[in-house]
Amino acid sequence: MADTPAYTPPKVWTWAKPNGGAFASINRPIAGPTHDKELPVGRHPLQLYSLGTPNGVKVTILLEELLALGHTGAEYDAWLIKIADGDQFGSGFVAVNPNSKIPALLDQSGPKAIRVFESGSILLYLAEKFGGFLPTDIATRTEALNWLFWQMGSAPYLGGGFGHFYAYAPIKIEYAIDRFAMEVKRQLDVLDRRLAESPYLAGDDYTIADIAVFPWYGGLVKGWSYGAAEFLSVQDYTHVQRWAETILARPAVQRGRMVNRVRGEPHEQLLERHDARDFETSTQDKIADAPT
Repeated sequence: MADTPAYTPPKVWTWAKPNGGAFASINRPIAGPTHDKELPVGRHPLQLYSLGTPNGVKVTILLEELLALGHTGAEYDAWLIKIADGDQFGSGFVAVNPNSKIPALLDQSGPKAIRVFESGSILLYLAEKFGGFLPTDIATRTEALNWLFWQMGSAPYLGGGFGHFYAYAPIKIEYAIDRFAMEVKRQLDVLDRRLAESPYLAGDDYTIADIAVFPWYGGLVKGWSYGAAEFLSVQDYTHVQRWAETILARPAVQRGRMVNRVRGEPHEQLLERHDARDFETSTQDKIADAPT
């Protein structure tokens, strides 16, 4: 297990060198903007500043689901935030989300704009604003919120823990990978046991709990995350697999996964979304084929 030399922490930690690995150029131990840059603003009341990561996809899925239900007020502009380029440290973005993480939402539908940050908060805000995908009876509502907050607390072990050390760290550390692989498999077992009892996480109905969990754990069992499906034996979690397939079949989920996406097949990448027609006219394959 001795992959790296023994390390003795100093009495006081100092930021003496980049941490290495993916995202090293944007990691830093302080907050606040690094440069002045205003955010673009489109014509819709809801302005989303995001990227097609699991946390970003949660919000675009919910917005597309709300639009599919006929909530026209959920129309939105989705602007691409390139985190590898440090867009999240621009002054405009930091004003919407002082934590400099995507997604961030600005609701300009009222007399005063409301900023909403943290993906779980955005899901809850939109569900309450439009009255969709959050049960009204207290027992089922609480169960949905249980799983929403479970995801918010659990996913850092999957992404920042397992994903970082398995896929992104500059060196492979057996102890770290084993530690977080064990926790991710425990989490998958938690989900699998729950989904053996009910079709969706809160019960019989699809809610923001499923929308929150799907991009992370559904993506993991579908093989989209970290190239780790075989390593984690995701085929063993049959109830999670069934649930993920059911959610993926929803047209609004398929659209939501395309928005602000910068990887994968060109026809599945809609870098920015300003109108429902963009899904037909502005994906990367259409842009590449357009006459110059």
